[in-house]
Amino acid sequence: MKILISNDDGYQASGIVALYEALRDIAQVEVVAPEQNNSAKSNALTLHSPMYVHRAANGFRYVNGTPADCVHIALTGLLDYRPDLVVSGINNGANMGDDTIYSGTVGAAMEGYLFGIPAIAFSQTEKGWAHVDEAARRARQLVEQLAPSLQGGEQGLSAASPWLLNVNIPNLPAHDIKGMKITRLGRRHAAERVITQTSPRGETMYWIGSAGPAKDDSEGTDFHATTQGHVSITPLQVDLTDHERLTYWAQTTERLGRATA
Repeated sequence: MKILISNDDGYQASGIVALYEALRDIAQVEVVAPEQNNSAKSNALTLHSPMYVHRAANGFRYVNGTPADCVHIALTGLLDYRPDLVVSGINNGANMGDDTIYSGTVGAAMEGYLFGIPAIAFSQTEKGWAHVDEAARRARQLVEQLAPSLQGGEQGLSAASPWLLNVNIPNLPAHDIKGMKITRLGRRHAAERVITQTSPRGETMYWIGSAGPAKDDSEGTDFHATTQGHVSITPLQVDLTDHERLTYWAQTTERLGRATA
């Protein structure tokens, strides 16, 4: 099995190091990650400036670009093979609910998915890397369980039909983490108010405020599962079409067309 690992916290982050160490003896693992922290870069690609790839002393390769850049470059020329799986993380903090829209961790995994490769984004629910080795062990367990499907030995899931999973793991010791739960994305309240400061030159600076608290954390959501100590697994898709309202909008545009005829 061949695995490509990336993240959004940068190639030196504790989460990606722990994930690499956990997976290195069950697969051929390659790390291509951002040089610097790229949190909240979502699926952004760098189109108007050159990027460079360097190799660190530990063998990791790093890019002066976004998480999606790293996976994109790896899959379109840097690697001389096609990975069986793209794994992103382990992120320093949760990627649940609305976070998934902004997340560079999810963005890196999604880039693999868009190339037709199964992908998993791993995050810890709290910042600080507490019990990151246990989170990495849980990540390895999931990868091992999915390995037969990645290699075509199991019906239902296969590399021919890529899938994208968003996994959030509580920062807890092994004996306190409960089993895995399949969940849907919850919702957050709107972000906190923007923070303003005055620069040394007298100009106003703006800092994006903190993410809002959970709004929908009911049973079945990722928020609820992790609060209860479970590992949350949410299958994601990329289709943003509002299928339920296609008929409504078709009828609306038809009426508008008649009115302007």
